[in-house]
Amino acid sequence: MAGITWHYVFKFIITGDAAVGKSSLLTRLTDQRFLANPDPTLGVEFGSKLITIPEENKVVKLQCWDTAGQESFRAITRSYYRGAAGCLLVYDVTSRRSFENVRNWLADVREHADPHVSCILIGNKIDLVEDTSPPAASGTSSTPSTNPPKVSTIKGTKSSPSKAAAAKLKAREVPYEEAELWAKEEGLLFVEASAKSGVNVEQAFVDASRNILEKIKKGVFDDDRSPGVKLSKPNVSLEGGATKSMCCT
Repeated sequence: MAGITWHYVFKFIITGDAAVGKSSLLTRLTDQRFLANPDPTLGVEFGSKLITIPEENKVVKLQCWDTAGQESFRAITRSYYRGAAGCLLVYDVTSRRSFENVRNWLADVREHADPHVSCILIGNKIDLVEDTSPPAASGTSSTPSTNPPKVSTIKGTKSSPSKAAAAKLKAREVPYEEAELWAKEEGLLFVEASAKSGVNVEQAFVDASRNILEKIKKGVFDDDRSPGVKLSKPNVSLEGGATKSMCCT
């Protein structure tokens, strides 16, 4: 694989209510750090990251657009949905309202993004709840399949929090099982994560990217005509020397 930087570029959007941690998730992915008090996103912010899908022997460049959650920016952010191949729908596990509003965000995405967009529902801020229900990289493909969905669960661990940490804990308002069930009904992937600790953040992007690669293999995404999926076009084979890559904007 010498000489090539990446095989594909995938366009991702990150959407959900304001203050659910979208910018913090993106910063954790790209910079491996946590934003304790990020400024509200005005319109959109951009970040990129190279990830590896080992079983596919593929390197994917993620181009991620973090969209504002405020209603006043809706018209602007919708324009960035167009052609997106992947979407992170984010809610806060301590905010019932943010979970209920995810339905509206999903409807927006399905109206404006690529019709075959791979969506993953993310319950963020599990570090704030004492009951760390299993943060799992699980779900079903967003396209119909004759095969039963494969569900894998990464069990969370419970430990006695310190007094200082316990004082900052909040009540969980969205049960893990409820969110998982709704995700399955809507054909979404699902995971609970923490931008603060980093648990399951990169895994969420990997799972969604894996789903997109599966669709490419099935011919659902055409890498010549799907704006959210671009194939690197090297001058020589992967074992060769210099290459030129194309990427989407």
